[in-house]
Amino acid sequence: MAFLTKDQILSAEDITVEVFPVPEWGGDVRLRMLTAAERDRFEASTIETRGGKQKQNLANLRARLVALCIVDENGVRVFQSGDVTRLGNKSASALQRLFDKCNEMNALSEDDIEELTEGFDETPGEGSSTD
Repeated sequence: MAFLTKDQILSAEDITVEVFPVPEWGGDVRLRMLTAAERDRFEASTIETRGGKQKQNLANLRARLVALCIVDENGVRVFQSGDVTRLGNKSASALQRLFDKCNEMNALSEDDIEELTEGFDETPGEGSSTD
């Protein structure tokens, strides 16, 4: 059995794109897998540190992940971080289906999300964003 070389590993095309229907929006979107570095940054964004204390950041969690995964026909992200709040104001059912598909494509599970945010106490009303 031959083992892969560094060059073979680094040149492998392993980031897939899938077309996903969103009838609420009148069409389909293209979802791209995250790179490992993008997933790490997304996971890190679920925790905020202020004044030496850490707290979970679940505000617009679904919109944040979906915004990272929706790409155009050239593989370029459609949404930037400044668009997340507006995307979060779209249909909850559409975003949930997209979020679930993004989780599936990126091997993120409910357990992963829970693990990222365990050990934090959330005060009612915290984490909501009205901007």
